[in-house]
Amino acid sequence: MAGSTLGTLLSVTTWGESHGKGIGVVIDGCPAGLPLSEQDIQLYLNRRKPGQSRFTTPRKEDDAVEILSGVFEGKTTGTPLSLMVRNTSQRSGDYSEIASYYRPGHADYTYDRKYGFRDYTGGGRSSGRETIGRVAAGAVAAKILSELGITVTAYTRSIGPVSIHYDRFDLSQTEKNAVNMPDAAAAALAEAHLDACRAAQDSCGGVVECVIKGLPAGVGEPCFEKLSANLAKAVCSIGAVKGFEIGDGFEAAKSRGSVNNDAFCRGTDGGIAKKTNHAGGVLGGISDGSDLVFRAAFKPTPSISAQQQTVNRSGEEITVSVRGRHDPIIVPRAVVVVECMAALTVLDLLMVSMTSRLDRMQAFFRQNT
Repeated sequence: MAGSTLGTLLSVTTWGESHGKGIGVVIDGCPAGLPLSEQDIQLYLNRRKPGQSRFTTPRKEDDAVEILSGVFEGKTTGTPLSLMVRNTSQRSGDYSEIASYYRPGHADYTYDRKYGFRDYTGGGRSSGRETIGRVAAGAVAAKILSELGITVTAYTRSIGPVSIHYDRFDLSQTEKNAVNMPDAAAAALAEAHLDACRAAQDSCGGVVECVIKGLPAGVGEPCFEKLSANLAKAVCSIGAVKGFEIGDGFEAAKSRGSVNNDAFCRGTDGGIAKKTNHAGGVLGGISDGSDLVFRAAFKPTPSISAQQQTVNRSGEEITVSVRGRHDPIIVPRAVVVVECMAALTVLDLLMVSMTSRLDRMQAFFRQNT
């Protein structure tokens, strides 16, 4: 299978299936000398772990990470990092029925057309469980970014028709509700909406917002390796994402240049700054030094127990009710996945940017010779 590797200088390759022996990732290009433990990574994996509320799949997994290579005496060696999480709670029998038909909204049909057969137990590589490798790698990237004074923070912006209000924004609230919303009032409404969806044997979608702070101006490459383009690719590679926008995003299409343009000014530190941030921190595909803000839209979970129409592999029309253990909404657990994909993308482009100017290369090598 092609397409399981992301990145240029920092490359990550995920492997494994939902109901296989385990899920993992290989990270190549991680610099040597980073203090790293399994607990550093586990903190991120615990945020996407199933079974933490009534709005997530009841599948119980410890998702305990193991570092197989690339760390010696508590620090990275510069050689490939290999990380693994073993699957311990597979119930493949729950999925035996779907081998004969295509679930609406799933990749069953497209995998069948591409490969001629598919792993129907839990969706195989198309399962949301594949994101374990992404989160494990993203935890490493986020730790490197923190050493550079850069933070990546994501949260739930909306669930169904319920959106947060920025005048009530309180990031600490994300740890106090089941939907990862930084707005207690909106979280209560969102939970009520999800309970109604569950009662109707249905599911719901939502939007994750991500803010990157401390990113210097000048990160991103012209044309095909733009910061915005690479972020879009990374985030849209998450299975349930159906939309991506930076800054004002689609709202910019309704605006005028006189409104949408961000005026430059002298910053409080004496440097160049912007009075507004409609661009979301990216101009010409390159970071401009202000906060980078983007959003990802997630579709409703396709596995629902309500009756749906589909066809079997023989082409006969049938009605199905999908069984198994599924999230009624993906968004709360996807927050950390978005965060990690952003961290991986930004770190890779930061590393690429180190060679974009001769004077910086000369300064680096002169001080290290």
